[in-house]
Amino acid sequence: MVSSSVRAPVSLRLPFAASSVAVARQRLKDWMTEHEGPHDAVEDARVVISELVANAVRHARPLSDGHILVTWTMADSGVELAVTDGGSPTRPHHVQAPPTATAGRGMAIVETLAHEWWTERTPSRTTVHARIRG
Repeated sequence: MVSSSVRAPVSLRLPFAASSVAVARQRLKDWMTEHEGPHDAVEDARVVISELVANAVRHARPLSDGHILVTWTMADSGVELAVTDGGSPTRPHHVQAPPTATAGRGMAIVETLAHEWWTERTPSRTTVHARIRG
C-alpha cells in the first residue's frame, strides 16, 4: 500500500436518504482502489459502510442540517470508517436475527467484517466507527 502520509481523510455530507448508501459505497470503493487498498479490504469496507449508512437512515435522525456525515481514512493498519447521524433512542448493537428475518443483520455483518467497531454518543449525535484491516 501507499504510505499513509499521502492519504488525506475523506468527509462526505450525504442526504439522510437510502440513496446515500450507494453513493458512499461507490465513493469509498473508488478511493480505496485509487490508494491501492487490498481487494478483500475494499470489498469488506464497501459492505460495512453500506450497513452503517443504511442503519443511520433506518434507525436514527439526521444531523441538524438534514444530512449524515460519512468519513474514512487509511491508516497503516487498514481503513477507518465512521458514520455520524443525529442520534436515536437506542445504541447500535448486534441482534440475533432469525434465519427468516429480512432485516436485523446489519451490525452482525459489521461485527463479522470489521476488526473492531465502536460508537460515540452525545445528546445530538451518534458516530459509529469501524476499522477494517488491510
